[in-house]
Amino acid sequence: MKGLVIKNTGSWYTVLLDDGQLLDCKIKGNFRLKGIRSTNPVAVGDRVVVECETSYITAIEDRRNYIIRKSPNLSKQSHIIAANVDQAFLIVTVNYPETSTTFIDRFLASAEAYRVPVVLVFNKTDLLSDEERHYQQMMVTLYETIGYECREVSAATGEGIDALKALLRGKITLLSGNSGVGKSTLINQLVPGANLRTAEISDAHNTGMHTTTFSEMLQVPMSDSAHDTPAVHSDGSSAPSDASTEGHEAVSWLIDTPGIKGFGTFDMEPEEICGYFKEIFRFARDCRFSNCTHTHEPGCAVIKAVEEHYIAQSRYQSYLSMLEDKEEGKYRKAY
Repeated sequence: MKGLVIKNTGSWYTVLLDDGQLLDCKIKGNFRLKGIRSTNPVAVGDRVVVECETSYITAIEDRRNYIIRKSPNLSKQSHIIAANVDQAFLIVTVNYPETSTTFIDRFLASAEAYRVPVVLVFNKTDLLSDEERHYQQMMVTLYETIGYECREVSAATGEGIDALKALLRGKITLLSGNSGVGKSTLINQLVPGANLRTAEISDAHNTGMHTTTFSEMLQVPMSDSAHDTPAVHSDGSSAPSDASTEGHEAVSWLIDTPGIKGFGTFDMEPEEICGYFKEIFRFARDCRFSNCTHTHEPGCAVIKAVEEHYIAQSRYQSYLSMLEDKEEGKYRKAY
């Protein structure tokens, strides 16, 4: 029987079978012997083959794409955040807590590497001072100029939520971001009945606390559909009436993931990194040397573009920090 992995708790995987049943499964040990250098060889969003009698996942179907980062605890291994996604919403906040541009750029570069479109969702707009709102608008202008869609919302008040929900239609969307940026509150707005726990921001450090401890797919009800169904929960309380996951393209799914503090890039060669920064790549074609690293070489069109403000200094610094990852050969935290 085939199905879709909709929840991963670390040791168990909840699979939505093609006949609509939910089954908690484990993986056989030989999954870890097939050269998959990952802390989680099976990820939420994977299409899998299940042996129903034993509740074992016996095979993973080929992935269309995935979002991956370096495991912070095991530097030689990766952690697959989600697989087979149509797009990602990166939730960022300019304050309460502050999301660094380094973190944003690392996420965007990884998404570019695996061909996952990203929408930047600026949350908590209702809490911003005039100065903070101005800074947010500068960030929106920067990333829209590069070519990324940006949305400004408030999960607390509902501002911008309807427009955001329209972007989910018929797609599998990964929701990611730092701890405390309001992912759980946003999901509670997008998926009525999800009732995810939320937590207050730590006043001492302006940092978030983890409220989501595992990855899970939730079905997003669309109000104008004749086949609306409530969110699919792993306890089986409301499985969809037309739950054949073979036709998941017609269903709107949201993948909730634990908040992450750093984003270590994985499996990128230094000469590839430039290609994952859209605007740097455009200028790099005019460099004097074809193997230019854009760090010190004479005739570097990228360095010139940074000096003339065609490339943002923050983006260039993010590019350099990713090069340093490769030079140091270790996980580097995005502060």
